[in-house]
Amino acid sequence: MATLRDVMTSNIQSVTAQDNVYEVASMMRQNNIGMVPVLENGVLKGVVTDRDLVTRGIANKKSNSSSISEVMSNQLVVGTPDMTVEEAARIMADAQVRRLPVVENNQIVGVVSLGDLALQPTAQDDAAVALNEISETHNPQASNDLQA
Repeated sequence: MATLRDVMTSNIQSVTAQDNVYEVASMMRQNNIGMVPVLENGVLKGVVTDRDLVTRGIANKKSNSSSISEVMSNQLVVGTPDMTVEEAARIMADAQVRRLPVVENNQIVGVVSLGDLALQPTAQDDAAVALNEISETHNPQASNDLQA
């Protein structure tokens, strides 16, 4: 059975809470990533997603020089390297997140995405369920909009 250690991305970009919104958004664009861990002395303190930049940054009229601490998510859901991909998919569905930081000994060692899980034959169903649950919750009017 595959574990997160087998599927996670271990070459990750990170930022500090003092970095500014513009720098982080530029880093995300340059590296084609949608989530960046926020670290303090190697310890995971939060994450910033492209959605955080839009909903907590731009939509709240934060300036490009605002610190990431003003827009980051600090309610963390994490996985461990030895967790199975099925366990991770369930956690991601329950927490409604598309990316999961992987932590070992209080240090971030990787990130796993729903896409990573979907590539695993044993976890494809779990990843599909997780994505479906996340999508439904983020857009509860989707089915009503189609009927209008």
